[in-house]
Amino acid sequence: MSRPGPLSERAIILAPNGRDAEIAALILKEAGCPADIRGDLRALCEEIVTGAGLAIIADEAVRNANLKPLADFLGQQPSWSDFPIILLTRRGGPERNPAAARLAEALGNVTFLERPFHPSTLASVVRTALRGRRRQYEARSRLEELAAERAALSELTATLEERVHERTAKLMAEVAAREKAQDQLQQSQKMESIGQLTGGVAHDFNNLLMAMMANLDLLRKRLPDDLRSQRLIEGALRGAQRGAALTRRMLAFARQQELKTESADLASLLTGMRELLDRTLGPQIELVLRTPEGLPSAQVDAHQVELAILNLAINARDAMPDGGKIDISVDQARPPGDQSLCGGYVRVRVSDTGSGMDAETLKRAVEPFFSTKPVGKGTGLGLSTVHGLAMQLGGRLELTSSVGEGTTARLWLPIGSQPAPTEAEFEPQVASGRSATILVVDDDALIASSTVDMLEDLGHTVIEANSAKRALEILDQGQPVDLIMTDQAMPGMTGTELAEIVQQKRPDLPVLLATGYADLPTGREPNLPRLSKPYLQSQLQEQVDRLLTRRGPAAR
Repeated sequence: MSRPGPLSERAIILAPNGRDAEIAALILKEAGCPADIRGDLRALCEEIVTGAGLAIIADEAVRNANLKPLADFLGQQPSWSDFPIILLTRRGGPERNPAAARLAEALGNVTFLERPFHPSTLASVVRTALRGRRRQYEARSRLEELAAERAALSELTATLEERVHERTAKLMAEVAAREKAQDQLQQSQKMESIGQLTGGVAHDFNNLLMAMMANLDLLRKRLPDDLRSQRLIEGALRGAQRGAALTRRMLAFARQQELKTESADLASLLTGMRELLDRTLGPQIELVLRTPEGLPSAQVDAHQVELAILNLAINARDAMPDGGKIDISVDQARPPGDQSLCGGYVRVRVSDTGSGMDAETLKRAVEPFFSTKPVGKGTGLGLSTVHGLAMQLGGRLELTSSVGEGTTARLWLPIGSQPAPTEAEFEPQVASGRSATILVVDDDALIASSTVDMLEDLGHTVIEANSAKRALEILDQGQPVDLIMTDQAMPGMTGTELAEIVQQKRPDLPVLLATGYADLPTGREPNLPRLSKPYLQSQLQEQVDRLLTRRGPAAR
């Protein structure tokens, strides 16, 4: 059985103009991906044949070139292979760039990345392409296994006809299972790719909204007596906040939102939502709540679960325009037939008597931006948000539906290990009004400027650093600093890495991480206070005051 060679995950870069190739190679090296640069299309094709996981090509290198060598290689790929190519453009993808559309048709598996791009975006796109390539190698292995089994079967045909029949039946079952697994794999790849793209877009929008909201917030304070200006600013702020809510939904689908998990009594949570649900669903809907006593607590973000249940209830209501019945219940159950979920679970069920969904609609129901509602009646993010939340919490969302018979959504949530906390445990200890020296670390000049303006408006002294390295230099110079506020995604060293070094050097110095959460490292939950972008000045002040209060009086 053949296995991927040592060069199977190498990236081959063809970008002959400027420093694009060198920059891309440096970004991939920092991301742990080997990369080689080649100067022309023929050399690139030779390296791909030698062994590679993907190719990164600037569109100007192939726009007028003879693509026949590359097209011949791609056309001769075996059935399991679909070699990925990342095409660097300056005018967007096929929808805005006819030349890019022609290249996509000629080259096949092409991902477009418009320049200039953020280093984390390139690294994310390359990782996604390599994950797809690894699955292709796995598919090749499965095909080879199947071919070997069929060969063994042929050898037995002449003398063991009865065993051949038995083995054939088993093979057919295996083929059916593999086809089903392949369908599931393709769907998983599709959802993962959409999630990566959605999370990246949401992160970029968060940064833009951060600058807009911060400056509007400060401008509102500068024009206190101008009622017309105040009305215009408030309108702009509300629009920006709606944009922030949309990015939070996108991050939820991409499983990149921050969750503050705790043990929560879902039966009490559901009972507490009764008034909100009645008011939201309206008089045409009969609402039935089933909340038995004695259920174990679930380890969840209670606020996000409330939003998820509300989303499911609103979807159910919209499926019954002439009225109907919604039944919401909570119980303890074990997910049937899912080996990926183990342990105990609390299940929330939302059933309706609405129009239901056909098989094709049900299959796409959790895809982001997919909606059967009329234009302007929904974003298509409701079910995808609930799906992302369930997966991030270690649970699952399951939908069953039949046309004319309604829909049932089952939300499986893991049982918590601790009792539900009391309200007293959440009382913050905050003292406001203290002036301090704050070191702001952010490589984005626009975001840094907005943050500095807000902090200085609150009466603080601010020191700026455009990188983690510069921040450490400032600390080593002995400048007095009461608090560090840092971005997460920065070249060279991330905010969490900076915080680890600071905690070793200055254990008493608090660090506040400001991030949109799309940049947090996979599998790591840094034990740092965090401020979610975009934020208002009041939210920034609350976090800063809390950290300064915990630190105690400044040594001045």
